[in-house]
Amino acid sequence: MSAGWLAGRLGRVVVFDASVGAHRGGARRIPGARPFDLDGVLSDHAAPAPHTMPAPAAFEEALRGLGVDEDDAVVVYDGAGIYSSARAWWMLRAMGFDRAAVLDGGLPAWSAAGLPVEDGPAAYDGPRGSFTARPRPGLLVDAGTVAGALGDPAAAVLDARTRERFAGSAPEPRPGLRGGHMPGALNLPFGELQGPGGLMRPAGELRAAFEALAGERERLYFSCGSGVTACVLALGATLAGYGETAVYDGSWSEWGMPSEWPVVAGS
Repeated sequence: MSAGWLAGRLGRVVVFDASVGAHRGGARRIPGARPFDLDGVLSDHAAPAPHTMPAPAAFEEALRGLGVDEDDAVVVYDGAGIYSSARAWWMLRAMGFDRAAVLDGGLPAWSAAGLPVEDGPAAYDGPRGSFTARPRPGLLVDAGTVAGALGDPAAAVLDARTRERFAGSAPEPRPGLRGGHMPGALNLPFGELQGPGGLMRPAGELRAAFEALAGERERLYFSCGSGVTACVLALGATLAGYGETAVYDGSWSEWGMPSEWPVVAGS
C-alpha cells in the first residue's frame, strides 16, 4: 500500500513498525504505530537460528497483547524501506491473517511524502485484542523441504542474499557459517525487486525478474540470511501473481552451519 493510501486511513487500521537492527526502536514513528518486534518477542529465541517463527500460541499471545482484533486491517512498515516489514507480513499470512499489507517504501517513503511523524519509538498500551492464530502449513518450511525442492524440476529455490555472499566471496555476518550457497539455488538479491525511492517494482517487471531465473516454474521457495529478506522475495512473487510460494525459516543461518547440508561456492 502507498503512503498516501495509509495517510487517509490512520486511526482506522493497525500500523506496525517491524524495524530490526539499527532501525529497531527508532526515534520517529508513523502516528499510532505499534511495535512488531522481530528482534524481541516476535521471534523464538530458544531456536538456534535468529528470527525463527514463534509457536502459534506464542504468536497469538503477542498479537493479542498488541491489541490486534480478528477483523482489523494491518499495515506494516520498517525504517529501512522494505526490508523487515515483509517478514511481519508473511508471518501474519502464515498464521492465517490476510488483512495485512506492507507500506511501499516504508518510513523513508512516508517521510519523503511530507507526512506526519511522532517522536519516540513505536509503542502500545491499549486493550488486548482477539487475534486467533490459524497456522497455514507450507508457508514457512524447513531444511528438509528445501532440500527436496532443490531436486524438484518443477520448483525453484531463490536466495535473496547479495551476490558476493551467494558466491562465498564475502564473509557471512554471523560467525561460524560456511560461505556459498545451496547446490542448485538461484540468486535474486532482494534489492533488485525495488526501484526508485525504494518502492517495489511494477508487477510486470517483478514477473520478468522471477522468470529470468525460474523460467516457467511456478513453485518458488525463498531463502536469505535469517528468513527476513526472503520475505521481500515472497512479497514480490505475490505481487507478480505467483501462488505457490514458501519461505525457508532457518535460511542460511541454519543451512550454512557446519552440517550435512551441502554448500557450493561460485556464482
